[in-house]
Amino acid sequence: MNVKVCLSRRTKIFYIEHMTLNDLIAAAVRREREMANLSLSALAAQAGLAKSTLSQLEAGKGNPSVETMWAIATSLGIPVSALFEGASQERTLIRAHDGTAMRSEQSDYAVVLLNRGNADQRRDLFRVTLAAGAIRHSEPHPPGTVEHAVVCQGQIELGLPDEIVKLSVGDYFRFPGDVAHSYAAPEGPALLMLATDSRR
Repeated sequence: MNVKVCLSRRTKIFYIEHMTLNDLIAAAVRREREMANLSLSALAAQAGLAKSTLSQLEAGKGNPSVETMWAIATSLGIPVSALFEGASQERTLIRAHDGTAMRSEQSDYAVVLLNRGNADQRRDLFRVTLAAGAIRHSEPHPPGTVEHAVVCQGQIELGLPDEIVKLSVGDYFRFPGDVAHSYAAPEGPALLMLATDSRR
């Protein structure tokens, strides 16, 4: 797998710089196909793909498109995010131009899966605006809460107990919401999309 990960010993934040699709999805496609008790030929037929195409994907070869991934997921009756495998860390930072991109065969369109949800979690989505110089301190949420932040406009300083993480437009940051944290917009107004996962 062509992955470059920088791990800060102090903060345990994983900075993902580049990941290939091939290694991420090969094991997942094979696993999901086998769980569905389908042969390569059967799944290929259901998804409208050549058997050789599916075989190459499971071997970690080829260059799957958005359409190919959706066809496989639909045939298996699972969300497309289930076809991605990656380490689940306490914190994950993906900069705006990093991550694993799936591209379309039909248009100039690309999708990066930032995080996949779990069946035992409730996810709420918020649009957050901060005025220039604003800072908001948040008390710890219930145990097990995880927050996902994507900066849409401006710059954000996200404060955690052991570090302040600076985020720019397009950056994605996953972090535990069950510890005290803060959001600040020191350099001007900012817009943030925030998702909160909590236990059901």
